[in-house]
Amino acid sequence: MSSTTQQKSSSTMWKCPEMVSEARLRLYNSFTKKKELFVPINGNEVRWYSCGPTVYDTSHMGHARSYISFDILRRVMADYFGYDVLYCMNVTDIDDKIIKRARERYLIKNYMDDSSIAIEKVLEDCQLALKHVKDIRARETDKDKQAMYDKQISTVENSLQNINTLSDMEAKRKKLFDDCRDILPTYLDFNYSHATNPLDNEVFLTLARHYESEFHNDMSHLNILPPHILTRVSEYVPEIIKFIEKIIENGYAYESNSSVYFETMKFHKQHSYAKLEPDRMGDINALSEGEGALTTASNTSKEKRNECDFVLWKKSKIGEPVWQSPWGLGRPGWHIECSVMASTILGSQFDIHTGGIDLKFPHHDNEIAQAEAYYDSDTWVNYFLHSGHLTIAGCKMSKSLKNFVTIQQALEKYTSRQIRLLFLLHSWVSTLDYSDHGMEKTLNYEKMLNEFFLNIKTHLRSMKQLNHSNAYTKFDENDLQLNERFSTAKKQIHIALCDSIDTPTVMENIRQLITTTNIYMNRTNAIINRLLLRNIAVYITRLIDIFGLNSSGSSSSSTDNIGFTRSSEQQQASSINVEDIAMPYVEQFALFRDAVRTQAITVKNKEILTLCDHVRNEILPELGVRLEDHAGTNKATIKFCDPEILRREREQALLVEKSKQEEKERRKLEQQLAKEAKEAKKKAPKEKKNTDSKNSTQPTNDEIVTDGATAMADGDASSSH
Repeated sequence: MSSTTQQKSSSTMWKCPEMVSEARLRLYNSFTKKKELFVPINGNEVRWYSCGPTVYDTSHMGHARSYISFDILRRVMADYFGYDVLYCMNVTDIDDKIIKRARERYLIKNYMDDSSIAIEKVLEDCQLALKHVKDIRARETDKDKQAMYDKQISTVENSLQNINTLSDMEAKRKKLFDDCRDILPTYLDFNYSHATNPLDNEVFLTLARHYESEFHNDMSHLNILPPHILTRVSEYVPEIIKFIEKIIENGYAYESNSSVYFETMKFHKQHSYAKLEPDRMGDINALSEGEGALTTASNTSKEKRNECDFVLWKKSKIGEPVWQSPWGLGRPGWHIECSVMASTILGSQFDIHTGGIDLKFPHHDNEIAQAEAYYDSDTWVNYFLHSGHLTIAGCKMSKSLKNFVTIQQALEKYTSRQIRLLFLLHSWVSTLDYSDHGMEKTLNYEKMLNEFFLNIKTHLRSMKQLNHSNAYTKFDENDLQLNERFSTAKKQIHIALCDSIDTPTVMENIRQLITTTNIYMNRTNAIINRLLLRNIAVYITRLIDIFGLNSSGSSSSSTDNIGFTRSSEQQQASSINVEDIAMPYVEQFALFRDAVRTQAITVKNKEILTLCDHVRNEILPELGVRLEDHAGTNKATIKFCDPEILRREREQALLVEKSKQEEKERRKLEQQLAKEAKEAKKKAPKEKKNTDSKNSTQPTNDEIVTDGATAMADGDASSSH
C-alpha cells in the first residue's frame, strides 16, 4: 500500500472532535458591578479575606446573611470547582461600640451593686436618663431610630408614673433597673465615663472575648466552616503602627493632635478613591459614621485638613483603651485593621475579599485606599464580593433598632439546614427576606428532598451490591429518557454554578430532576432501574454535601450515604450505619404488623387497628422509623428518618388536625347562627304585623294631653319605651 493511501486511510478513520466552548466560573465583582471571569493570581490557589464580626453583642441573622452566603461560595469553589482556598477572617475586638458597651456595663454593674445609693437617687437618675434620651431623640432624623427611642421613653414614663404603687424599696429598685435598662447605662456613660479612667485594656477585651466565643459557637451550629486563619485587631497593633508609618512616609497621611488621618484628596489625585462607590466619595454622613460611635465631627473637624479625611490612629480619650505609639497613647481606627491584617497574611495582592453590602462605603473603600497607599499601587484585591441585605418580614433589621432576630433565636425555631436552604433558594447578592412565609417555602423544599431520598432508599433495599452481576440491568426506553434528563440537569447545574454560583437556579434544576424521577418511579407496574436511581440520588447528595446541608463530618465520597445525614449529635454518638443493622428486625416487625392489621380490617376490630396506628404514629417515630400504610395493599413501606424530623411532622399533623377541628367548629357555629338569623327573619313580619295592629287601637302622641302639659315628642316617647 502506498504512503498516500495510508495517509488517506488514517485521516478517514479518526477525526478530532471540535472544541465546544465550556462554561467557566464568573463572579459578580463589586468593582465593575458585573460578572467577571474568575482568574486566580497563582494557578489553582485562591487567597480569600472575609470581614468578620465586631464582637460587642450577640450575633444576629444579619451576620448569618453574610457568613452562610460566603460559606456556600467557599464550599462550592473548593469542593465543586476544586480550588485550593486559603480563607482568612478577622475579629474586630477594638472598636468604639465595644468600648462604649464595656464601659456602660462596668458603670451600671457598679451602680447596681452599690447598695448605699438611696432609692431617691436612683429615681432621680432615671428621670435624668429619661431627659437625656429625649434630647437624643430630638436630634435624631432617622424615623426607625425615632421609633426605637419613642418606645424606650414610653416604657420609662409608664414606670415612673406607677413606681409609687410599690411599697417595698427593693421591688422599686428592681423595677426601675428593669424598665430603665436601655437608657440608664447610656446616661451613666455620658456623665461619668471619666470615672472609668484609667481602665485596664482587659476590661474591654474581656467583653470582646465573650462575644467572640458566642459568635464561633453560633457559626458552628450553622455548620459554617471555620476560617483557616483568624486575626484579631488587638494582636496586630504593632503591625498597624508600622503600616501607618509607611503610609505617612508615602505622603498619604498626616499626624494631627496625636491622631493620624488619611489624606483622601491627595491620594485621589495619584490613585482612585472610592472605587466601589465613587458616587459616595463626598458622603460626609457615612464617613462620619465610619469614624465610630465615640467620635463626632465637631471633635475632629479642626484636626482634619479635609472633611473627607478619615482616621487611621485615634488619640485615646479618658475612659478608652490605650496602646503606645510614635504619636502618643491611642488606638487603631476601624478601617486600618483589615488593610493591615489581610496584607500581613495574604500579601500585597490577593484574589477575593468578601463582606456585607452595608460595608461597601466607607469601610471597604477606605480599606482599599489604605492598602494601595501603603504599597503605592493600584491593585490590592482582584474580586470584591458583597452579600445582599437581610430584612425581617420586609423591614430593615439593625441592632440599634432592637428589632433583630439573633442566630440563637432563629435556631430555636428552625434547624441550621432549613436556614441554609432559605439562603440557597435566594441569590447571595440580592436582598433576602427572613419571614414565616419564606420559611414555609423552604420547609416544603426540604420535605420534597427528604421524601425523595426516602423513596429512593426504599427501592435500593432490594438492589444487589455493585459487585454482583444482578445489580446491572439493561436500560429500556424509559431508563434512557430519564438518564438523558439527568445528563441535561447536570449540564444546567454546572452552567448555573459557573454563573456567579447561582444557587436558586441549581435548586430549581434539582427540583425538576426530582419531579421527573418521581414520575419514573411511580409508573404502574413499571420495571425500575435501581442503578439509575442510585446514580441520581448520589449526585444530588453530593450537591447538598457541597452546599453544607449535611454536617461537615459527613462523607460525601461514600455512595452508601444517600440523602440527609442525621443530626451531628447522633453522628458523633455512633459511626455505625443504624439502618443496615436495624432493617432486618424492623422488616420482620412490619410484616407481623401488616398481618395483624389485615386481619383486624377483615374482622372489623377497631381496638387492634387503633393499636396498630399507635405503634406507627407514636412509638416507631421516636426510634427514627416511619411506616407508611397504602390503600389497596397490605404491606407498609419502611423509611428511616431523623427522629427530630418525624417529631416535627407529628406535631405539624396534630396542629393541622386541631386547625381542621377548629374550622369545623367555626363552620358549625356559623351555620347555627345563620339558621337562627333565618328563623328570626321569618318571625319579624309576624311581630311587626302584631305591633301595627296593637298601635292602631291606641291614640297617637298628638292625642295625649295631660293637665295643661305639652304633647310628648316622638323621640321622648321612644326613649321612655
